[in-house]
Amino acid sequence: MYKKILISMSLDHGFGEQAIQVARALRAQDGDIFAVHVYETLQGSAKAFVAQQDVDNAMAAAQNRIEERVKDEPDIQAVLLKGHSGRALTDYATEVGADCILVGAHKPGLRDFLLGSTAARVARHARCAVVVLR
Repeated sequence: MYKKILISMSLDHGFGEQAIQVARALRAQDGDIFAVHVYETLQGSAKAFVAQQDVDNAMAAAQNRIEERVKDEPDIQAVLLKGHSGRALTDYATEVGADCILVGAHKPGLRDFLLGSTAARVARHARCAVVVLR
């Protein structure tokens, strides 16, 4: 049983209910569950074409969506991180002392084979157990 479990919650995919059930099954009696969404920042020259106010609005919308996603789950804390998904998840897991990360995986496309999916990056770099859900 795990004391601190992170659920990687992509707000664009619907695997959250399954992940919540699995997290509850794996959680120790006094354990904590964190529903984490990573807001990926704009890269390179794209930043020059987007107003900071629009970025701030998008972050606020993401915060609202993650909170809405778990509003009926009193035992789950909503967390919004900013950065690269794989790196932000593993860094946050280390920061809070998580001992398990639940991450969803989709059927990989060509891009995933070339660059590596979030699930693969988390599995390679996490310092704790990683459960990959399909």
